[in-house]
Amino acid sequence: MKNLHGLNKTHQLLFLIIAMLCFCSCNNNQKTKNVSLIEIGFIDAFEDATLAKARNGFVDALQQNGFKNDSNVHIKFLNAQGDISMLTQACQSMLSGNVKFIATNSTMATIAAVKQTKDVPIFMMVAPRPDIAGLTKADGKSPANLFGVYETLFYIDSSISIIHQLKPDVKKLGLIYNQAETQSQDALEVVKKACANNNIALLSLPVNSSADSKIVTEALLSKGIDVFFALPDNVIFSSFETIAKSCEKSNVPIFTSEAGLVSRGAVASYGADFYHWGFQSGEQAANFLKSNSTKNLQPEEVKLRIRVINKQKAEQYGIIIPAGFEVIDTVSK
Repeated sequence: MKNLHGLNKTHQLLFLIIAMLCFCSCNNNQKTKNVSLIEIGFIDAFEDATLAKARNGFVDALQQNGFKNDSNVHIKFLNAQGDISMLTQACQSMLSGNVKFIATNSTMATIAAVKQTKDVPIFMMVAPRPDIAGLTKADGKSPANLFGVYETLFYIDSSISIIHQLKPDVKKLGLIYNQAETQSQDALEVVKKACANNNIALLSLPVNSSADSKIVTEALLSKGIDVFFALPDNVIFSSFETIAKSCEKSNVPIFTSEAGLVSRGAVASYGADFYHWGFQSGEQAANFLKSNSTKNLQPEEVKLRIRVINKQKAEQYGIIIPAGFEVIDTVSK
């Protein structure tokens, strides 16, 4: 019995040693697996249904190119909720985590990231051309680490033409604009010229934040405008539902240059498809991950713009849907 008991203890000791070795091996494998994940940062300037489409497009582009979240890459998502200081903190947090690159969703996020790093690649989306965003240097060149996809403002002419096509009796167009945002003011100038070319009177009021959008919109509506035009503006994006509610009470349809706002209550738009905007930027980022080089990359203009119309809103305002529009049925969705 003594020898047998000793043998059992030996077996127990061997079992313990083997178990510890297995645990250490598994733990090391897990650490190796975690270390092998490529860290990526993704910053949303604020929570918004339109921006979410761009984010989804970006992630889908990565996955279709072989980079799946929590498989071979780890995407750290941060949302600044419209707070500039939180944007700065989000960038710093990601940079301290040694991310391979930072993806920025909207103008505010892109500007914040460019201010925080000159080395880590930035892939922008839902942002204007770098010079419009005030990101070019004195020599006219964009930051060397800025890539991704931008939009110009020229397509706004077509957006105004759509209004005349769908509601030819329009005489007064109203809009609010963020006087602190360069992109918003530049867009306003384009709208002024487009309205003049289409014999439409323009009424505009400045707004400082999304908290002010309701009272400013209602002040604009009191001036008897025929349509409201939603600019490519961060204040508009973040407070669109509030604006739409006020316009609907006054029986004033909303037109826009942003396709993503049509599913949220605008009648029609001509502009970039936000999902494909994000997807196009994601394809650039995937090429960077594959080659580990930005040599052949540069900021590029958005490729896909579409004419979109909201079926329910068109019917509400007695608008006949012409051919050539992508129809969004918000009821079935």
